[in-house]
Amino acid sequence: MKTPKIKLFFLFVTFLGVQLSVAQTHNIQVDFKKNGIPVQKTMYGIFFEDINYGADGGLYAELVKNRSFEFPEHLMGWNTFGKVEVKADGPFKNNPHYIRLAYAGHDEKQTGLDNEGYFGIGVKKDAEYRFSVWAKKASSANGSIRVEIIDTESNVIANAKLDIPSTEWKLYELILKPSRTLPDAKLRIFLTSKSEVDLEHVSLFPVDTWKGRKNGLRKDLAQALYDLKPGVFRFPGGCIVEGTDLNSRYQWKNSIGQVENRTLNENRWQYTFPHRFFPDYYQSYGLGFYEFFQLSEDIGAEPLPVLSCGLACQFQNKDIHAHVPVAELNPYVQDALDLIEFANGDVTTKYGKIRAEMGHPAPFNLKLIAIGNEQWGELYPERLVPFITAIRARHPEIKIIGSAGPSPDGKDFDYGWQEMKRLKADLVDEHYYRSLEWFLSGAARYDKYDRKGPKVFAGEYACHPANRKNNYEAALCEAAFMTGFERNADVVQMCTYAPLFSHVQGWQWKPDLIWFDNLRSVRSVNYYVQQLYGHNAGTNVLTTTENKTALTGQDGIYASSVFDSGRNEIILKIANTSDSEKSVTYHLKGLKTAERKVTKTVLKSTNPDAENSLDNPETVVPKSEEINVPGNDFELKLAPKAFYLLNIKL
Repeated sequence: MKTPKIKLFFLFVTFLGVQLSVAQTHNIQVDFKKNGIPVQKTMYGIFFEDINYGADGGLYAELVKNRSFEFPEHLMGWNTFGKVEVKADGPFKNNPHYIRLAYAGHDEKQTGLDNEGYFGIGVKKDAEYRFSVWAKKASSANGSIRVEIIDTESNVIANAKLDIPSTEWKLYELILKPSRTLPDAKLRIFLTSKSEVDLEHVSLFPVDTWKGRKNGLRKDLAQALYDLKPGVFRFPGGCIVEGTDLNSRYQWKNSIGQVENRTLNENRWQYTFPHRFFPDYYQSYGLGFYEFFQLSEDIGAEPLPVLSCGLACQFQNKDIHAHVPVAELNPYVQDALDLIEFANGDVTTKYGKIRAEMGHPAPFNLKLIAIGNEQWGELYPERLVPFITAIRARHPEIKIIGSAGPSPDGKDFDYGWQEMKRLKADLVDEHYYRSLEWFLSGAARYDKYDRKGPKVFAGEYACHPANRKNNYEAALCEAAFMTGFERNADVVQMCTYAPLFSHVQGWQWKPDLIWFDNLRSVRSVNYYVQQLYGHNAGTNVLTTTENKTALTGQDGIYASSVFDSGRNEIILKIANTSDSEKSVTYHLKGLKTAERKVTKTVLKSTNPDAENSLDNPETVVPKSEEINVPGNDFELKLAPKAFYLLNIKL
């Protein structure tokens, strides 16, 4: 039987329609007729927490583990030989333990000890390393030790003798220069005199640190932070703010002053998923609040300290008695007021004077403070009230950030937002570690948020598949999702990816922005997404639509745009998350027609599982080229699974 002509016609039209749909060009209007809502300078930032050996063993460049012998097992991290004794009447009140090396006799093994460092000690050939120790001799005869850097077979690659002529505690220093590059060296110290010698706060730092500061930060890791161009720097956590219990919460006053006298603290991240346990993971506080403020200043970011609200980790502490009663919160509230004084107070104030004595007489110009981390339920707002009352009364210029809990939705999230509105918090901290699908469907999340309520701080977020690792597909989903931050800059005023750092041998959480070992570091694909946004935040949002509708995933396309008044350029961001090439035509409204120079930057990969690694750090990195566009209307071909950024000079 023959097919009727009319049926053939409709089949042809249907087929043609499909073909036209496939070849369809998306027409995107970018309105430059008037400046849109302002983008805050704090929009894209970083969040630091000492997880995955991010501080000790990471950003803080100290190479010696348990340098003051204050771990619960005082010789943890050390291997001793000969006559070594731990004593507890040392020169530093908060760190009283030290070791005594005694002569073992001609027929006995030499006396000394080795330090294993953090997964070994990484040293570079011919680089300089500063060894320092507080020491004294224990008798009238002069004392002396030999300091060596050795390999795993005890071969010496650097050494020097140190005389200790005084019976008073004094700080001694010397420089070691290794003859080889090793990721897993050890530090060895042994007695070379018959006189007993006492040693305290044994330290080894690279001389070449961030900004050349003595005993400071690891240069490559700090540089990676600077290169993000962050607008805000949140510290010191995270769950360590709450602590496993109240005794192990982060107490900022223990992290300032003379570094030798800073109190050791248990790290909340000793325990995590069942297969990861680090019994020797403690916080030396060598990287403390003064250093955090100083780093904020170095990288041009607003400091955002987070303080305990009197609630220990609610996941681990279900009993109400594990938390501070509301009536007993005064010391916690005073800690917050004292912190503001430490950051901003005149040098005549108690804590302003301490800041000045540490080397920074000028204030740090603190403007933001967060009270509580991932708190939820009725326990939180009732404890937040006294903080808000006291801070508003003494420091109305400080913006206060509250929490919406650990999840981005649900009963506790809704209750948290309701209470933050009632208490008139300035910003609300939202956290989400979610799937690829969640991020792709969430680009419109903030479109319908209350414009008159508290602003949003996306304080912790990362997209990851079930195996929790960084990969290209996760980074692309984050890039697409972040167009929603940008379009809603009147609601979202700050966002910080988390976690920030991870040692390749000490991870507890896999979607991390920067990975490192003892000698090298690598910036993940996710890092480059954050960097592209951070360097191109702009000053004002430009309305970007197709058929008067924001692009939040239609046909796999996500788009946003800003104007940068300082650079006098329009910045377009667009992601194609589909598996096929897309064609878009941009229409720039409100501009005089002219040919313009454009820098086109593309982040793409054909492998969704692609990762940057220490051995292959540039597997996926942004690629830029200079092009010209003929006028206000121009076409752009979008490769499958790709993120584009266009800087258009006006």
